[in-house]
Amino acid sequence: MAEGPMKVVAVNGSPKMGNGTTAMILAFFLEGLRESGAEAEIFYTKQLMINPCLGDFRCSTHTPGECIQKDDMQMLHPKLCEADIWVFATPLYVSGMAGPLKNLIDRIVIPLGEPHIELWDGHCHHPLRKEVKGGKVVLVSSCGYWELDNFDLLVEYMRAFCEHAEREFAGALLRPHGPALMPMLERGAAVSDIFEAAREAGQQLIEQQEIAAETLARVSRPLLPLEAYVR
Repeated sequence: MAEGPMKVVAVNGSPKMGNGTTAMILAFFLEGLRESGAEAEIFYTKQLMINPCLGDFRCSTHTPGECIQKDDMQMLHPKLCEADIWVFATPLYVSGMAGPLKNLIDRIVIPLGEPHIELWDGHCHHPLRKEVKGGKVVLVSSCGYWELDNFDLLVEYMRAFCEHAEREFAGALLRPHGPALMPMLERGAAVSDIFEAAREAGQQLIEQQEIAAETLARVSRPLLPLEAYVR
């Protein structure tokens, strides 16, 4: 990691932007990062124009590090390259991430990579150019289903993305049965520990370089029984 304040770039892929459960968990997490000295910027895919990847590999073979498309990735990509921590936030859509965020993620790694393939632990891999810095990646997500395992495919995807990006997957702040959170908060239910855990997760990542499993579990804890939620 670089000396000085940690640089964080967060991207929220929710069409609700600063509203909703995903945004609430993300806000407390970023608050914890900043309280521990990190410099954090947040961007919303709804406010960005980011085209799908063309898949022609020109950004790797002809103009290394630079995509030929002229859109908001020209602004965002250098910020991501400089950041120590990437935070991707999204509601769970059909067991995956929101489409605009997937477009953005597809555009990140290929410009950083070499055009040739190497074997890493028996798997094909495009190595990143030597000047590309490493770092950490954090996922923040919420969903309307009660069970935590609904996030399994999304978490597995983010782990695979980190392999491609040669970054460490630092953990996932997951909030199942998210639609129950705001009504319970408004009725005065004891749910503030969830937000405090999200803040602590940010503090731990900066101060201890990792997020405790217990802290992540508190973010995801059940709010009410399954049968009551379904009713």
